Formats: sequence, structure tokens, C-alpha cells
Amino acid sequence: MKIYLSGEIHTDWRNKIISGCEEKNLNVTFISANTDHASSDAAGDCLGAESKQYWRDHKSAKVNAIRIQTAIKSCDLAIIRFGDKYKQWNAAFDAGFCAALSKPYITLHDETLIHALKEVDASAQAWATSTEQIVELIAYTTGAL
Repeated sequence: MKIYLSGEIHTDWRNKIISGCEEKNLNVTFISANTDHASSDAAGDCLGAESKQYWRDHKSAKVNAIRIQTAIKSCDLAIIRFGDKYKQWNAAFDAGFCAALSKPYITLHDETLIHALKEVDASAQAWATSTEQIVELIAYTTGAL
């Protein structure tokens, strides 16, 4: 099973899921968007300098979309993490892209975001509050439980 990890980049949730799956010897592989903020913002810089921030962001977003859309299209399952520190608009967009493609996804966030993410959660196959729950869901989905 190929799993796409989407969402906030300020905590180690990805590593916790990956190590949890390794501990259970689950037959899964992981892919992710670029989690380095600076290089993600600079993804389009190779196409030439921009005098306005909008156009730099616009080019980089399009270059990042190549990676993200390819990853989502190729995955079997997406895990989409929403943290409490920043608004992850890109993660909400990834969830919508998954829904449009009928790709199953699981959201990962705490209870304080239930109302803000009600539409995103409504299209998800599950909502989890911990990385341990995610690992258990992956184990079940792969038939390891």
C-alpha cells in the first residue's frame, strides 16, 4: 500500500506514523509533499526571478502541484494532518483533491478543529486524533489485524 502524508510540517507526526508501521512490519510505503518550507517556497525559482511575491508564490505553487498531484493520484490512501498552530489551507486542498478523485483519506487533528473541518471530515473515511490511531487504521486496512 502506498500512503501519501499531507499536512502540517512543524511536528514529527510523519515519523511517528512511519516508525509505528515499521514496528508492526506493515507492507506500506510513504510519499509526501516537500516538508522543507524554504525549498517549497523556492520550488519555482529555477524558472526565473520575480519582482512581486505573488508571482514567486504562484510559480512555486504550480511546481509543487506537480509533485503533490502526482503523489495523490498514485497513492492508495492519504493521511491529512491539520495542526493547531497554523492554518493548513494546502492540506484542505489536498483533501478536496482526494475527494474529487475518490481517493480514500483519513484526517488527523484534535477536537478543537471539528467545526472548522466539518466538510473535510465528512468526505474522509475516518478521523483520528493520534498517530497511534492512524497506525492501527493502516494495519487494519492492510489486513495485518
